[in-house]
Amino acid sequence: MALERVALIGFGAIGAAVERIIRQEENASSTLVAVLVRPGFDRTRFTGLASNLFVESVHSLLARQPTLVAECASHSAVDQYGAAVLQNGSDLLVASIGALADAHRLSTLTATATACGRQILLPAGAIAGVDWLAASRRSGLDRVLYRSRKPPQAWHGTPAEALLQLDTLSSAQTFFDGNAREAAQGYPKNANVAATIALAGLGFEATQVQLIADPKAAGNLHEIEACGPAGQLQLTVLGQPDPSNPKTSMLTAYSIARAILNRRAAISL
Repeated sequence: MALERVALIGFGAIGAAVERIIRQEENASSTLVAVLVRPGFDRTRFTGLASNLFVESVHSLLARQPTLVAECASHSAVDQYGAAVLQNGSDLLVASIGALADAHRLSTLTATATACGRQILLPAGAIAGVDWLAASRRSGLDRVLYRSRKPPQAWHGTPAEALLQLDTLSSAQTFFDGNAREAAQGYPKNANVAATIALAGLGFEATQVQLIADPKAAGNLHEIEACGPAGQLQLTVLGQPDPSNPKTSMLTAYSIARAILNRRAAISL
């Protein structure tokens, strides 16, 4: 089986970790052919990589003929490059899944992928249970609730600052209770998980989200409650932050790498 030709958009904490994980994989079914970076990017920090691997335009990236392009940058990168990747004949992996909370962006990318005969891949990222939700959606889901519980300081820089005295909070406070679209658009730091759960299950409007500031929280706690004819799900994930980027989960890069490596693996799990 031919190797998957992979290109990355972005080479921050997530992109660099994905590259390292793929490179260290024994008998890897994928090879990295290009990394899109901003002009002026300091390539000398990555002495273990060929300097010609880095490109500064999407045209140069697509000229390497990747079969899969993984966005590891930002919501704006999905807008800037998503359609061009699909139209080039490459499949697109989207790490910034929260970008798809915008209904127009989601429908446009979906239509482009369909017209071009390409696929958009959405890795699970920091959350578990996505396979259960996606399977249960087909049997019928009655309710999905996602609850994000974090220490008060994690909510600085969000609208929660206007609702709570975060620095003096003594007990857990729910400051948002709405649907997944409202949560993803109002609280971008939680957008990826909320959007992933919504897309896997009942959709953005029907997925309930609660955001909680809890001074007793040991870290970033993700909770899912769901039920339907096939059964019930009660799930708790305590995520550890990426040491090089505390704003993202350590698991995110491994989830992206897993999705890439599974593409042409003899056994996909």
